[in-house]
Amino acid sequence: MRILLILFPLLLTGCAATVNLEAAEDANNPACAEVMVRLPQALGDHSQRFTNAQATSAWGEPTAVIIRCGLPPVEVSELPCVSAGEIDWLVDDSAAPSYRFISFATNPAVEVVVDSNRASGVTSLEGVASAVAYLGQTKKCSEITN
Repeated sequence: MRILLILFPLLLTGCAATVNLEAAEDANNPACAEVMVRLPQALGDHSQRFTNAQATSAWGEPTAVIIRCGLPPVEVSELPCVSAGEIDWLVDDSAAPSYRFISFATNPAVEVVVDSNRASGVTSLEGVASAVAYLGQTKKCSEITN
């Protein structure tokens, strides 16, 4: 019986595989740690999963949404910009139906990748926006002049 009590927790940890991600260049920025602890445990119907890289998170099985904190700040871009929650996001649709969103004018920047076949981009961005808002924004997309 004692062996079962020791092995049972080990068996449970093998149920969901860890998501393999690559940490961003500035993932060790203390501000990223603050963002990570504020992330929701679920985005829509997708539960948060363990990852193997600092300042990253993922939701869904199979993975529907990933987030990485620690990218260089972006204040000038040719990418279109949308607002979701309290944050402005640059939209990279070059790998559609996987969409890459980058927080605009936050230091550091945060990247959210959404598989639109599995999750809603709007729901995902609104779900993480309050955590990313911890970083603050130095300007809004509407302040960009061409």
